[in-house]
Amino acid sequence: MDHRPYFFLSYAHTPRYGAGGPDPDMWVERLFRDLCGHVMAMTDLPAGAPAGFMDREIRSGEGWSERLGEVLANCRVFVPLFSPRYFASEMCGKEWYAFAQRAIYHQAKSNRPAEAIVPALWVPMPPDQLPGPAERLQFNHQAFGDRYVTDGLYGLIKLRIFAEEYEAAVYELAKRIVAVADTTRVTPGSPVDYRHAPSAFGKSAGPRPMHLTIAAPTHHDLPDGRAPDYYGKQSQEWNPYHPDSARPLAYVARDLVSSLDYQPTISSFDHETLPDPGLPPTRPEILVVDRWALVDDRRCARLAAFDAHPRPWATVVVPWNRDDPQSRHSEAELAERLERTMPHQMNHGRPACRAAARGVFSIEAFGQILPQVVEASAQEYLRHAEVYPPAPPPGAGSRGERPRLRGPMADYGTTQYVPDTLRGTAPDAEDTDDSQS
Repeated sequence: MDHRPYFFLSYAHTPRYGAGGPDPDMWVERLFRDLCGHVMAMTDLPAGAPAGFMDREIRSGEGWSERLGEVLANCRVFVPLFSPRYFASEMCGKEWYAFAQRAIYHQAKSNRPAEAIVPALWVPMPPDQLPGPAERLQFNHQAFGDRYVTDGLYGLIKLRIFAEEYEAAVYELAKRIVAVADTTRVTPGSPVDYRHAPSAFGKSAGPRPMHLTIAAPTHHDLPDGRAPDYYGKQSQEWNPYHPDSARPLAYVARDLVSSLDYQPTISSFDHETLPDPGLPPTRPEILVVDRWALVDDRRCARLAAFDAHPRPWATVVVPWNRDDPQSRHSEAELAERLERTMPHQMNHGRPACRAAARGVFSIEAFGQILPQVVEASAQEYLRHAEVYPPAPPPGAGSRGERPRLRGPMADYGTTQYVPDTLRGTAPDAEDTDDSQS
């Protein structure tokens, strides 16, 4: 029998008003107890089995990050309590990412979506204030009652006149948790190292582009004798981790990048026009390379041309399945060919980027290293993209307010200093649409 916690209640701790003051999180604890009571009543969980989990339960002396990672890897449903404080919390963003990664792996291996995040409104949140991962959730809060939508659970639990509305909303929320847990069945995963996990909420409210380019053969141009099981009609359909994964890697990567609050686009390297090396970048990029792609001389020459001019904002990732007999047999030869073709990309950048270029041997390892590669590409993009500060308002003197930067630096929410050499007009980022899913 499955005795995993039905839900993980993720919330932002509220600081006390002062020494000895009341604990504002006592209302969250009451909500948690009420949800657990309903879940126990609706299921066959035996006495003593955990119905839910919230991090206030961690015992003194227990490894905090290890315990969180373990529960997030095994709970059935993730219940975030929406509030402005929640989306400003890096810790809450880490919890969201750790659970969302499990759902992405589940879909990759089964080719079936796993929507196991059930949000709750602690306080009302306008849609335009939600980060991308929360905004993309298709969830009808109206089903929990009109007063719940306008006041949130905090408003209902604090005011006695709304006691009936609170009970109804919590009951409906518990029913939704049980229904999702029993129908979705997200596969348990390996615990994420919570201390080093990225946040799902990004660092700014602006758009954050990230482009994925796939350099891989298709069914039409496979090397002689290469098994077709890993390929499709387009480069984007390459699935290097078959049969462990049932989904093309490009779309797994897109979902992982989206879960970091970026706006990813995908294209085939064969159809990309190599950028003018004299122009500033328009977006950070990740080039995902199949070593078998280098058997084609034309593609090999284009990859060499790409590498000829340093592009720190473009990072190479090389997925490589050693359980594939052909790849294992040809690994040394193809790795040497890639090293000879793209020496700069293979040997420069942060340690995580160099590790990603040397070979990523499983879909889980791909998911673990991709956030580091995304962050490295984004930071290098910020260093090299041109920005242009707005003109000061009429009449502003030399001691007037300094203008805020717009464009790439503002979009990524950085406070990084921008030297005069990086000023100019940044061209609009090209958006390559990916119609496959």
